[in-house]
Amino acid sequence: MTTATPVLLTVPEVMALLKVGRTKVYDLIRTRRLTSLKVDGCRRIPDKAVHDFITAQIGEAA
Repeated sequence: MTTATPVLLTVPEVMALLKVGRTKVYDLIRTRRLTSLKVDGCRRIPDKAVHDFITAQIGEAA
């Protein structure tokens, strides 16, 4: 059994993936629609959280 190590993305990386601005990413974090954590004061977003967010948005649009 293998488990993949989660990849932690920076806010600019998430901005590029979602094609949104910095303020929108922080708004998604603030409203808990996008899970994040702090590593020594730096905000990081697990890649799975971005995937889950996109999946949820597709589900809402359907």
